[in-house]
Amino acid sequence: MERITIDPITRLEGHGKIEIFLDKEGNVANTYFQVPQLRGFERFCVDRQVEEVPLLTNRICGVCPEAHHMAGAKAVDAVYHVDPPPAAKKLRELLYSAFYVTDHTTHFYALAGPDFVMGPDAPVAERNILGIIHKVGLEIGGKVLQCRKYGHTVIEMIGGRKVHPCTSIPGGLTKGITEEQRKEIEQMGRWSIEFAQFSLKLFNDIVLSNKAYVDLILGDIYTHKTHYIGMVDENNKINFYDGKVSVVDPDGTRLGKYGPEDYTDWIAEHVEPWTYLKFPYLKKVGWKGFVDGKDSGVYCATPLSRLNAADGMATPLAQEEYDKFYQTLGGKPVHQRLATHWARLIELLYAAERWVELATDPEVTSPNFHTIPTEKPTEGVGIVEAPRGTLTHHYWTDERGVTTKVNLIVGTTNNYAPISMSINKAASSLIKKGTVVTEGLLNMVEMAFRAYDPCLSCATHSLPGQMPLQVTIHDADGNPLEVLKQYC
Repeated sequence: MERITIDPITRLEGHGKIEIFLDKEGNVANTYFQVPQLRGFERFCVDRQVEEVPLLTNRICGVCPEAHHMAGAKAVDAVYHVDPPPAAKKLRELLYSAFYVTDHTTHFYALAGPDFVMGPDAPVAERNILGIIHKVGLEIGGKVLQCRKYGHTVIEMIGGRKVHPCTSIPGGLTKGITEEQRKEIEQMGRWSIEFAQFSLKLFNDIVLSNKAYVDLILGDIYTHKTHYIGMVDENNKINFYDGKVSVVDPDGTRLGKYGPEDYTDWIAEHVEPWTYLKFPYLKKVGWKGFVDGKDSGVYCATPLSRLNAADGMATPLAQEEYDKFYQTLGGKPVHQRLATHWARLIELLYAAERWVELATDPEVTSPNFHTIPTEKPTEGVGIVEAPRGTLTHHYWTDERGVTTKVNLIVGTTNNYAPISMSINKAASSLIKKGTVVTEGLLNMVEMAFRAYDPCLSCATHSLPGQMPLQVTIHDADGNPLEVLKQYC
């Protein structure tokens, strides 16, 4: 049996590899999306004062520390049975909206964009953010950097640091913002709305106007009919910071909604021995393996999932794009996974609009940004929508507020089963008997996971019980002499 290895996979956060096994005829027999790293943050956070955990978990990586900080802060609020004042909730969501703008901008322009702007089979040296800037111009590159600068400026103003924010505490925040800061934040938000509209136009001009790309998006290679989840507000419109998680089946029928305290009624986790990631699934449906359809508990949690699970967007410009999205792609739900990149840009626009809505709310400058906890700590769950999927933090403590157990179900973990399915389908569709396997073709296999924007550092929580290890001994000239393996 022939083996094709893509190692490392590229343009994602963390480390992973794809193993493709071909049968004697040269067709794909099986594929494995392996994550060979273990971070162990669930264990690191045990025996800590629970209010420290939102600061510890946001060190998992520098891509989405804001998501872990906010999910952790909400979980700690629940542990102490304290409700932050309105100003604190709005400031947290304002920070979070600015973070979403920066994160979605990074993924579109630096991680996913090169496959479309440069082409999936463009030379490797050109298929990157520098290639994009060279092709579309320095001015656009400058806008991307300006957008990220504005977003991190807001994060620093509210969260205390540009990366790894630190101001959320049980019951609210350690500080508020001034009127002068509010005005600056509003101005940057209005610029970000224009940037989001520009990005959608760029996507329309480069991708939607290219028949080859549209055929690729709508084709069967990257299509999977699974369940979808995403957080919604009381009107079933998308919200990233607060609400309930909506669950819809492959036909788009809503099966229900759950709050943070009820997540264990809906979500369970399956484990395989060949990876450090777990495979969450819908408990009410059950684990049937890596298969599509209503009878399979596999679900997806991405920007596309959030659009499918909601009844619309909560801001006007984003709603117009939402309507155009479904009108163009044939109605709800959309199952074509490459359409996630379009959905991500619609969310970028929503986040920028929500940024301005919150920045123009008079309450955000209120000095009442903290409620002092008075109840004994017990157990709490916090949920937010990380850019790459629903993020759940669950903390248990003793009567002193010291953690006794921590469970994290992160955005990418939700998507591990559908990512594995997408890679398998792409490889099986592209690699047939007699196919010449080129780097460009293997990049199209990688495109199957890039749509999900995986972030693997915070996703690795399964310890198989034995630590695989491989040591290669080289001579002085770098030639391998011996390979020692344990549990490999």
